[in-house]
Amino acid sequence: MSASILPPQDEHLTTGWEPDLPPDDTLVRQAVLVHASWPTAVAAAAGRPWRSGPTWAGGWIGDRGALTNPVILMQPLTRPEEVLADIGTLFPSHVPYLLVSAWPTPDLRPHGLGLVGHPPLMVRVPGPGPDTVPPGIEVREVHGAEDLAVAERILVEGYPMPELEPLTPGDLLDPTLLQPNTRVWTAWFDGAPVAVAAAHHHAGVTLVEFVATLPSARGRGAGAAATWAATLSDPERPAVLMASDDGRPVYERMGYLAVERWTAWLRPEGAV
Repeated sequence: MSASILPPQDEHLTTGWEPDLPPDDTLVRQAVLVHASWPTAVAAAAGRPWRSGPTWAGGWIGDRGALTNPVILMQPLTRPEEVLADIGTLFPSHVPYLLVSAWPTPDLRPHGLGLVGHPPLMVRVPGPGPDTVPPGIEVREVHGAEDLAVAERILVEGYPMPELEPLTPGDLLDPTLLQPNTRVWTAWFDGAPVAVAAAHHHAGVTLVEFVATLPSARGRGAGAAATWAATLSDPERPAVLMASDDGRPVYERMGYLAVERWTAWLRPEGAV
C-alpha cells in the first residue's frame, strides 16, 4: 500500500458502529438499530424495564419464553464478561433472554448461554407487492385487545412457543404494543384466523417480526399474506427480518435477499 493514501495516525477511521454515526450509514446498521428499537419500544410502552446504550439494548417484556426478551448488541462483543454482567442487571436470573449479534461472538457457553444458531438477516428493497391475495384469504389489521389476543394465540401455537402455555392474553403481546410505529396483522382463511405478522418502524427501515401460521393452514398463502402486509406497511422503506433456514425460501419468493448471518444465544429460564 502506498504511504500517500495512509491517513494520519491520529485520525479516527469510521468502523460503522460509533453511537453518533447516522442511522443510514449502512443498511446493516439500520437493521441493527431497528432490531434494538423493537424490544425497548415494546417494554417501554408496557411500563416494563428496558435499557438502551452504546453496547446493547433490550427490554424485559415477559418472564417466560425463549423469544420474549430480545437483547441486541450494538457493536462487536469484545468484553463478554463485562457486557453479560451488565445485561444481568436488567434481567433477574430466572428470566430468559435472547442475545442477538450482527457479528461473530466468542463462545458464551461458559457464561451460561446456549447457542441458538446463525439466522440469516434478510432485506427487501422498496417495491410492489403481489397483485392479488390467494382465494379464501383475508388480511385484517389488529386494533384493540381482543384482536391482539387472537394474534397472540396464533403466534404461540403457530411458531410454536409451548413454553408460554398456559397462555394468559398479554403475556407476549400486550395491547400497549400497538403504537403508530408498531402494527400487527392477522390473516384469515375461510373465516378463521390462521396467521400473524408484525411491523416495527425505526431508523428508516421496517422490521418484520412475529411471523407465524397455524400448522393446519400452512401452504395456503395466509402466512405470506400477513407478511406482505407488514412488509409493505410503509412501502417507501426497506424491510428487514431475521429468518429461519426453513422460512428463508418463503421470504426469497417475496423478494427478500439474505445479506449475512447473525448469531443468536439464549440464556434460558432459571439460569444462574
